[in-house]
Amino acid sequence: MTLALHNSGGTAVRSGTVTFETHVVDALGIDWATIGSTEELPAPIAPGARTQETWTVCVDAWRVPLGMRVETRDVSVRWE
Repeated sequence: MTLALHNSGGTAVRSGTVTFETHVVDALGIDWATIGSTEELPAPIAPGARTQETWTVCVDAWRVPLGMRVETRDVSVRWE
């Protein structure tokens, strides 16, 4: 999962987290489960700076039955 981050504030981002919500979806599009994972932000991010970061989002194979797929649909960021 690649995210473009832009610090539009007036002070540096010193720390924070990115939370990914990955869904286990069947062939008909029905959402069977949501698996959350959290990663650290690439900090510091200077005021006005833009950066791009890539994370690997994994789900244990036993959580994804045959014929189903995973989709990371929701991403949230918390920073300090």
